Amino acid sequence: MAKRDCCSSGFAVGFSRHYFVWWSSSFYLLALIRFLVLVNSSAATSGPVINVTKHISFTHFSLDDPSVLSDVKLLGSAKFSMEKSVIQIPDESEAFDLRHQAGRAIYSSPVRLLDPYTHTPASFQTTFSFQFSNSSNASVDGDGPSHGGSGLTFIIVPDEFTVGRPGPWLGMLNDACQEDYKAVGIEFDTRQNPEFEDPNDNHVGINLASIVSTKAIDASDFGVFLNDGSVHRAWITYDGPRRWMDIHLGSDGHPSKPVFSGSLDLSPHLNEYMFIGFSASTGNKTQIHNVLSWNFSATSQAFLRFPSEETCESKITLRKSEAAQSQTTQKRSNKEPSSSFFIFIAVAVLALATMIGFIFCSRRGRNDNSKLTAIPEKTQRPRPPNKPRRFTFTEISSATRAFSETEMLGSDARGIYYRGKLSNGCQVAIKRLSAQFLNSQQGLDRRRLLKEIGAMSRVRHPNLVPIRGWCNDNREMMIVYDFYANGSLDKWLFGAGVLPWTRRFKVINDVAEALSFLHSKQLAHKNMKTSSVFLDVSFRAVLGDFGMVLSATDSRRFESAISQTTDVFEFGIFVLEVVSGRGRLDPEVEQEERDLVDFAWRMHVKDEKVKVVDGRMGSLVNLEQAIRALDIGLLCTLNESKGRPKMEEVVEFLSMDKQIPELPACRPVSLFPYNSATGLCTGYSCGPFK
Repeated sequence: MAKRDCCSSGFAVGFSRHYFVWWSSSFYLLALIRFLVLVNSSAATSGPVINVTKHISFTHFSLDDPSVLSDVKLLGSAKFSMEKSVIQIPDESEAFDLRHQAGRAIYSSPVRLLDPYTHTPASFQTTFSFQFSNSSNASVDGDGPSHGGSGLTFIIVPDEFTVGRPGPWLGMLNDACQEDYKAVGIEFDTRQNPEFEDPNDNHVGINLASIVSTKAIDASDFGVFLNDGSVHRAWITYDGPRRWMDIHLGSDGHPSKPVFSGSLDLSPHLNEYMFIGFSASTGNKTQIHNVLSWNFSATSQAFLRFPSEETCESKITLRKSEAAQSQTTQKRSNKEPSSSFFIFIAVAVLALATMIGFIFCSRRGRNDNSKLTAIPEKTQRPRPPNKPRRFTFTEISSATRAFSETEMLGSDARGIYYRGKLSNGCQVAIKRLSAQFLNSQQGLDRRRLLKEIGAMSRVRHPNLVPIRGWCNDNREMMIVYDFYANGSLDKWLFGAGVLPWTRRFKVINDVAEALSFLHSKQLAHKNMKTSSVFLDVSFRAVLGDFGMVLSATDSRRFESAISQTTDVFEFGIFVLEVVSGRGRLDPEVEQEERDLVDFAWRMHVKDEKVKVVDGRMGSLVNLEQAIRALDIGLLCTLNESKGRPKMEEVVEFLSMDKQIPELPACRPVSLFPYNSATGLCTGYSCGPFK
């Protein structure tokens, strides 16, 4: 026993000595490489300094100007007003209920706003005119007229596709993955939110990657009242090298006194290229935010690298006075090896030393102690940040705080939903499939389940919940989705509040678009219900919680059911639920009205479909639109051979591009219902298609 310990000790000392020598040489080589890289990078910035400029000018936003459509990208509820030739957030022409809307108008190309070598922000100047007005569609609530939205923000953001949250967030920030979200905003806020430390409902704020203003200025002190209905003009000037910002605000001419003038370092909140534009939002109170004109110019410094001799010598014309100096420099450079050559030699030596050291240490270890074995850690290859990947059980457990009850979002027949937070700060929703489901006939074929998850994770559409990844560890199977703070649709339809009709109709359209896209890819959702539809911060509907395949032994009977025609049938019931504001089997109503599909068909026979419409919406509902939606829902519940449409046709029906076929006078005898949660026919006749 002592001899074995002695051998082990001798091996450890010898191994440590050789490892120290190898490690020391590697360290010095790495230091040399770093020095050479720094020399090379300094050479890259040793060229002459040039100014990179960008100019943007929109005297109006008329659709007759082709540059408006090509250069301005609209997101969320932002629209061009054809009548006024302005940008409107939200769009007054289409939306009946303007509450809780958010939108952005972004210049479609990124602008260089930071020098990555010196971290010096660009200097820029922008001026724009804007006006806040009340909508003729504004509703009246119990507290009086609902005039007075949240405000407008000039934004500098890292991407051109994110829409911020409505209400006090001004459409600037989104709560998903915002920890490292670089953004700058100059807000013109007309609503006081004490939780965000707003001084009043008439202020200018400077926001640096936060909705809480770094600096807030009372506009009343300068004789400006933002929501008085007049046209205001803002001038924002930023001196990048000095890190100094001036903001002027007025209605008539350029005011001599700025509302803000002070030191402000934007460099920590900028990438080299950023997108610029405007965002605005409404909450419980509404107003139209109009942008009438916009000018922007930016100047950033960059180092011009000299062209290499190999690529551009024949295209460069030198003056005679520079020829001699150029030849002398060229001769010296030919005699002296370039820094790139030194880097290549150093990397080659380091690689050789690493291989020799690894081979020596591994052989020494095998000779001195054959029982010593190394267990390599399981590593994952680098993947693109948004590409679905496999998560470990440890990652999921850490994200959900060991599957804490406080993180539970809900459950169904297949498993439990948890809210989680990944190591990069992003919030996700995790579905942990239950042991009962995994041990059932539907869950036993795990290879087929993983294949199904993989197929759905490769599908991308604005109205489909992205699958972030999956976990198949420790006899567990979980699916990781994006998280949506507004939750699932059923909580909004059947909860205490009342979802307005404009939102409901938009939800129906969004889900129809999602299903139509899935079907165009020869896929099916297989779990179409209100709890599978989620709402993002702008109340855009996204379809998630995809269904799973059945095992091969039991799939023959339901092969036709787990398909696109079943999705259409379930979508029809979904439309009836959205219009009526009640579940398909509601125990709280009278027995004759409990079955929603049966009740809707009986009201169709009596020509009293208005009774199906949710009465809680009051007089604000568009009855003609709601009845048309009911007709489409009933059409989807027809037998496949009796007129059940495809989702592509449903989208055309909803957009008024195609006339709806006439419904039969009475309900068909045989409907084919498929319960996607259990895989069984329930509630109606399960007879064959006719």
